[in-house]
Amino acid sequence: MKILFIHQNFPGQYKHLAPLLASQGHDCVALTLRVKEAGGWKGVRLVPYALPKRQGQIVHPYLVDLDTKVTRADACFHAALKLKETGFTPDLILAHPGWGESMFLRDVWPQARLGLYCELYHLVGHPHMNFDPEFEKPSLTAALRIRMKNLNNHIHFPLAHAGISPTQFQADTFPPAFRKRIAVSHDGIDTNTARPDPNVRLTIEGQIDVTREDEAITFVNRNLEPYRGYHRFMRALPELLKRRPNAKVLIVGGDEVSYGASAPKGQTWKQIFIDEVRDQIPDEDWARVHFLGRIPYDQFLRLLQVSRVHVYLTYPFVLSWSLMEAMACEAAIVASDVAPVREVISDNETGLLVDFFDQEALIEKVVGLLDDAEARTRMGKAARQLMVDKYDLTRICLPRQLQWVKAIMDLKIG
Repeated sequence: MKILFIHQNFPGQYKHLAPLLASQGHDCVALTLRVKEAGGWKGVRLVPYALPKRQGQIVHPYLVDLDTKVTRADACFHAALKLKETGFTPDLILAHPGWGESMFLRDVWPQARLGLYCELYHLVGHPHMNFDPEFEKPSLTAALRIRMKNLNNHIHFPLAHAGISPTQFQADTFPPAFRKRIAVSHDGIDTNTARPDPNVRLTIEGQIDVTREDEAITFVNRNLEPYRGYHRFMRALPELLKRRPNAKVLIVGGDEVSYGASAPKGQTWKQIFIDEVRDQIPDEDWARVHFLGRIPYDQFLRLLQVSRVHVYLTYPFVLSWSLMEAMACEAAIVASDVAPVREVISDNETGLLVDFFDQEALIEKVVGLLDDAEARTRMGKAARQLMVDKYDLTRICLPRQLQWVKAIMDLKIG
């Protein structure tokens, strides 16, 4: 079978599925913006293409998002035409449509089956909108803009034969007519790699040297921003540091924005909330706060393994891999009590849940868990067992994804 992968940051969510399908003898190709030269990756042939330079044009603000997606779709369409001229005709296209690239591919290959990675459908209303009134002000125009972001989804729906979502929460955001074609299967957690290590040591030269003997509080975002609760965590720091004089706080994340609004021009959310709390924290306490930026995956795993309490805060949104990897490492979790988190965290079983906006409760739960070794061990082991039983990459998730691929190809069409 010939399979074409489409993902802005290939391999992205296909980092395990694509090599597995290639290893089974399928002819796998990825059209991608990520590389400049044609090559290969784990049995997948990489075919690069680039976005054209465009002159500025007047576009209604509601259509800026769609305009960028159509630009990408057009570039991918022309790259697909060139690929077709080489004789490649996919039986199956697996695409993350979030950036628009796959919009016109079935115009190139009408007979190809199309399976979509369904990350999110943008819903209007609380809690999907206006969850955090500090940064989201209710307005009718904001609701209109969010609805318009779904145009890309609606262009893809009639073309797709099936979809797959990593969580129930994400799948259930989609309209019923398409939701019935979406299978729920997580991308998978490699529980053989993400696992506890009692002898772990995390050393980052010039920044940190910690073991399991240290009282390490960890917090991880791809980027430090309100959507992932960075502001709530930072505001809890002065009291946490005061009450835990031996704690070391390890914060991982970049300075950019992955979700939600950008920081005011010339600023970063990271620095804004450092500035907000810094004068409440004595220098000797601030010396125990370590911003590690983005770190390599091996260091990231050691950070989770060394964590005594891991704090995970998020709006009701896409569930982070980092939470589930922390669970696989038997970390003791304090997490925000929102729908996607409740799919994996049962309060006082696999972690502790806390109201996203209740700063005092967050502090109390972190401090209480730091003082309760038995609870940390009990919940950490239960968290890992859940990852092993329901989210293991090789035993559970990849086989389920292969079944989904087979189901697409077995569909009776026409």
